[in-house]
Amino acid sequence: MKTKYAIVFICIVALVIIEKESNILSRVSDKLIQRQSPKHTPQTPLDYSNTTQKGSLMVFKMLLSKLSGTKGNYSEEQEEEELGDLGAYNYSAGRKHILLMATTRTGSSFVGEFFNQHGENMFYLFEPLWHVERMLTTSPEANNGTVLAGIYRDVLQGLFLCDFSRLEKFISPPPQDHVTPALFRRESSLSLCDEPVCTPVIKDVFERYHCKTRRCGPLNLTLASQSCLSKQHHAIKTVRVRQLDTLQPLVEDPRLDIRVIQLVRDPRAILASRMVAFSSKYQTWKAWAQDGQVPEDDEEVRRLKGNCDHIRMSAEVGLSQPRWLRSRYMLVRYEDIARYPMQKAEEMYRFTGIPFSSQAREWILRNTQTTQEASGIYSTQKNSSEQAEKWRFSIPFTLAQVVQRVCGPTMKLFGYRFVDDEKTLINKSISLLEDKLFH
Repeated sequence: MKTKYAIVFICIVALVIIEKESNILSRVSDKLIQRQSPKHTPQTPLDYSNTTQKGSLMVFKMLLSKLSGTKGNYSEEQEEEELGDLGAYNYSAGRKHILLMATTRTGSSFVGEFFNQHGENMFYLFEPLWHVERMLTTSPEANNGTVLAGIYRDVLQGLFLCDFSRLEKFISPPPQDHVTPALFRRESSLSLCDEPVCTPVIKDVFERYHCKTRRCGPLNLTLASQSCLSKQHHAIKTVRVRQLDTLQPLVEDPRLDIRVIQLVRDPRAILASRMVAFSSKYQTWKAWAQDGQVPEDDEEVRRLKGNCDHIRMSAEVGLSQPRWLRSRYMLVRYEDIARYPMQKAEEMYRFTGIPFSSQAREWILRNTQTTQEASGIYSTQKNSSEQAEKWRFSIPFTLAQVVQRVCGPTMKLFGYRFVDDEKTLINKSISLLEDKLFH
């Protein structure tokens, strides 16, 4: 009897302590936000109520189980799993932050539209880090991967918090009174092309200021910030983050509820696409295609290998599901999206915890079954299933062999089959894609 009373007493004390700690955590987090947030940018207050309730119940359940010696005893592994999952409840009813992480020519513009077309509750940005890369290309930071990764991460953090001040520092020419006509691909974000962000066109505004659906004046970044804060969910597409592990401080920011989607594609297809889209930069590869000889110690080949290695290492980090990424990372192959766009879109939305809107569904139907492709290297209108196989007829077998040699480990991880001869390469009845699930 005394033991039972002791158990009850200890549990009551534990709950009181938990409640006090939760209140302290809430007050501390509020102070941190006030201290860190720029004065001119409003921030959304944290809501720890759901975390507190879940956390209290979980800890109470584990404590009661341990003290009472019931069959529900928790192992150390179970305790770690339960406590590690507390973060998943922080923002169950709040904002979701989606980072679509890819490399060039993986179909990221197309996949980014899945979220851009979500509707009025989504704030989407297309390649905002373009400005950072452009300004730092000739600076010492460009040769220091760690410094550059930190800058990318800080800018992304600001944008997810609807603070454009960090990005402003990299826009050239510098914005005047937070107004710029020079935001890269502004027209690719529906949120930046809708009122009130889309201000009326004024005299002497050039065509480049125009959005796809209407004519807008220069972008007022203060209005963009306000629009961002009014949206329930935020998504950013970027091809400039090279290593997933550099994002750990961003993912662990208690103000954010981030989901990282890494988009990958067959490296042979990526090379074939880049040779067409960025013709002037790939003259060396074109010459090798004609010559049939590829010096594998060439800088271009080493760069290809480095790119493949970075993609693979990031995926290995994500798939290993470290504590900071648990339930926050998803790997998707472009080829799977091209074959089953609606199904994969549903899976991505389910992963992010955002309802799959009817607007997004309609856009996908319209833009994955078109019989006539729109022009332009960033076009998102295509017959997706045909697009996924198109590269097999444009890349010479010689170059495909080079990719297989230097990117072999990456291809194996993602389930891309190797080819031994040109006949197999161009035979569409032979699939080069293994059926593979990524967890």
